[in-house]
Amino acid sequence: MRKLKSSVSIKNNYEFRRLYSKGKSAATPYLVVYCRRTGRGYDRLGITVTAKLGTAVHRNRVRRRLREIYRLNLPRLKKGFDIVIVARVRSRRAEYRQLESAYLSACSKLGLLAEERRGEK
Repeated sequence: MRKLKSSVSIKNNYEFRRLYSKGKSAATPYLVVYCRRTGRGYDRLGITVTAKLGTAVHRNRVRRRLREIYRLNLPRLKKGFDIVIVARVRSRRAEYRQLESAYLSACSKLGLLAEERRGEK
């Protein structure tokens, strides 16, 4: 039995542009998170890392970190959103914990975090 994916990648340029123009955003020193509610039962994720960040090695490292932060915190997020994470130049030198904290802070500002019941983690 195959488990349905709880998130899919956003790959088309027009989908990114629609989120930038019509979605809500929250900024932190390390990243900006854009989101928009959809009617789907799963989330879609897009990650943008600019060439200003450095070489491909540095950009891919930041991208891998952001994808892992998203994956590990997926159970805490509400379902049915398109999410785009835009890495800022400062994210290149940031530690993993700083990036995770910035991501959770932005998600909290946008109301993406699901309410945790007492006694549950």
